[in-house]
Amino acid sequence: MKITDVRTFILGNPWKNWLFVLVDTDEGVTGLGEGTLNGFAKTVEAAIHELKHLVMGRDPFDVETISLKLFRDVYSDGGQIQGSALAAIETASWDIMGKVTNQPLYKLLGGQCHDKLRAYANGWYRGPNTPDNFFEKAKLVAAKGYTALKFDPFGAAWRTVTRQDFAAAIENIAAVREAVGPDVDILIEGHNRFSVSTALQFADAMLKYEPTWFEAPVPPHLITSMVEVARRSPVPVACGEDYYSREQFAELLRHDAVHIIQLEPQFLGIAASKQVCGMVHAHNGVTAPHSAQGPVCSVVCSHLNMATPNFYLHEIFDEFNEPWEEQVLMPPLKVQNGYLTPPEGPGLGVELNLEEIDKHPYQVGNWLPLFKQGWEKRETVNE
Repeated sequence: MKITDVRTFILGNPWKNWLFVLVDTDEGVTGLGEGTLNGFAKTVEAAIHELKHLVMGRDPFDVETISLKLFRDVYSDGGQIQGSALAAIETASWDIMGKVTNQPLYKLLGGQCHDKLRAYANGWYRGPNTPDNFFEKAKLVAAKGYTALKFDPFGAAWRTVTRQDFAAAIENIAAVREAVGPDVDILIEGHNRFSVSTALQFADAMLKYEPTWFEAPVPPHLITSMVEVARRSPVPVACGEDYYSREQFAELLRHDAVHIIQLEPQFLGIAASKQVCGMVHAHNGVTAPHSAQGPVCSVVCSHLNMATPNFYLHEIFDEFNEPWEEQVLMPPLKVQNGYLTPPEGPGLGVELNLEEIDKHPYQVGNWLPLFKQGWEKRETVNE
């Protein structure tokens, strides 16, 4: 079997253009992947087409070689853009393997480690950045059966905040805890916002509301800063979604300070993601992969999580996106009473609905401006 073509499709989701890939073979089997990256859909698409000559004529089963060709052999470090292009093609290759062997992807990655996957809701607080909105939306999420939910209470904060904004963020956290009661996990999203000192001040102030983790409290580039916060924070720190190589995770893990690792399969590819999960396992850590791109990303994470013994929580945006998202993949991934399982069909177990993609064209304003007031509304940006 040989790869004969790599095709790309962009869907204009209002808050993030989604980029999908179909990899064709000479035996008529086609694989599905995703390369979504906030603000860079067209750029990643160009990278895929610029790099695809490296995989033409190759056996899609040779995913390690494909990854080396798309990353090592290029020699230049294209970061998350290159990682997204690599992962899109490599994921589609895994989908092809599953279809040829008639096995769901998780069976190829080590088999079933869990009866079901506990999910946490994200994107549910769409609307104004107020305690009332957080309170009302959190109650609705808990009523759906979710036992964990994540949110960014910090508005457009960056590095430092005023006393008023500090108090407002803590009020948002308090509102969510009041809404869901003591038995639901609340996960605080930091979005790489703060300096070390500001992050630690927030960690101390939020402790009484018993958050399960404080995610990405500082930018990821200085691993020593993340380690310092993790060692001094009374709230466990989670991070990892920004990294696109094994080496970055190795550097983070060697400090044994962060034990909740949020690897991004869409930057790493599935083979490297499985290896990173093993690295985390060796450091007595747990995994909660980043699953905030598009719907294929969520399906991929479900397979990876099912085959990972040290899996912790699965991130879900899907239920809180546009209603028509359920038409993008066939069948859609469903959460039932706060839990899910990966599709049982061969490969990823889903197919791309090209007719639905045609209804939602790319728009340059479809991105999430996390440092702009009102980003929580997840609307197309008109400037």
